[in-house]
Amino acid sequence: MVESVKGRPNVLAIVLAGGEGKRLYPLTGDRAKPAVPFGGTYRLIDFVLSNLVNAGFLKICVLTQYKSHSLDRHISLSWKVIGPTGQYITSVPAQQRLGKRWFTGSADAILQSLNLISDEKPDYVIVFGADHVYRMDPSQMMEEHIASGRSVSVAGIRVPRKEATAFGCIQSDDEGNITEFLEKPADPPGTPDDPDATYASMGNYIFTTEALVRALKDDAEDEDSDHDMGGDIIPYFVRRNDAHVYDFSANEVPGATERDKGYWRDVGTIDAFYECHMDLISVHPIFNLYNAQWPIHTTVEGNLPPAKFVQGGIAQSSMVAPGSIISAGTVRNSVLSTDVVVEEGATVEGAVLMPGVRIGKGAVVRHAILDKNVVVSDGELIGVDHVRDAQRFTVSAGGVVVVGKNSVV
Repeated sequence: MVESVKGRPNVLAIVLAGGEGKRLYPLTGDRAKPAVPFGGTYRLIDFVLSNLVNAGFLKICVLTQYKSHSLDRHISLSWKVIGPTGQYITSVPAQQRLGKRWFTGSADAILQSLNLISDEKPDYVIVFGADHVYRMDPSQMMEEHIASGRSVSVAGIRVPRKEATAFGCIQSDDEGNITEFLEKPADPPGTPDDPDATYASMGNYIFTTEALVRALKDDAEDEDSDHDMGGDIIPYFVRRNDAHVYDFSANEVPGATERDKGYWRDVGTIDAFYECHMDLISVHPIFNLYNAQWPIHTTVEGNLPPAKFVQGGIAQSSMVAPGSIISAGTVRNSVLSTDVVVEEGATVEGAVLMPGVRIGKGAVVRHAILDKNVVVSDGELIGVDHVRDAQRFTVSAGGVVVVGKNSVV
């Protein structure tokens, strides 16, 4: 692992967490996308922070902007670094350091936060996104970046070509030099050995500091730029033959199983968010939260007691978080967050229930996501009558019914 100690590189990690996350609405109606609860006890940002911390990178700035209160609060409560070590994990809100304007893009977010780099004086800067579900040891990417001699390394992963329009697409030579980088192309290129697959950017980058600062300043002077890391900064280095691709499939995470090795999911849409939850609850999970050698860290608020099942209440093929009570109800193939109550005769199937949800007596909830503190009244049906659901709630392209935060159904 790369450590920030004498004789080792000084590394600053910047996590981009200011995105609005419109495609994940209504889950992002009241919070930043990285703060969306996930997997019963986590928030999306816990995955990137866990990867960085587990790899020994403990100088981390999280750039926030959009509806950031719950995100800032979560970082302050769950990600404290205590003691005079020079290590820190801190949220940094938009500060309008370059004039009275908010961030105009991810590159502009870093440009407006260059004081973080000038204060820390790192040798290398890690720039990772905040809203993907995966395990990765970034120290291995750092080692390969240093060995490559290039100014930037981009983490790449194979995805089905038909899905690649949502990503930056990479073409490279045999030595790992990126020869072309296309941001969200309408017709993604195939790979040389598989025309139905595309090499996609994970949105994770490592920069040599001096080159990053120069690129950001050059980009700021370009009136035609969107000031985006993937759309503008990475192509800037590709044009200079100064970009390297890091193959995510080569990353070895301690404790990984053959089934979940190389797992990475962009949960930017409701359907992807839902499917990622379903990946957690199979007998042999596609993504395994139980890997103690590379844990996903978080803090469960409220000092909650263990989950309780009473009066014949059952949960099958499900995850149930602390503080939840299933009382004479039935839960199948679902993920229940903290402090959820399922009452007598209620049925929950294929659902994601976030903290504080209440399911009334005899109610039915199927193929749905219920946001924080939703109350489903006795006898109500969700995910049963699709016409009625579409009139009352958000329904995704894949038919997932989403009930917004604090709603009473």
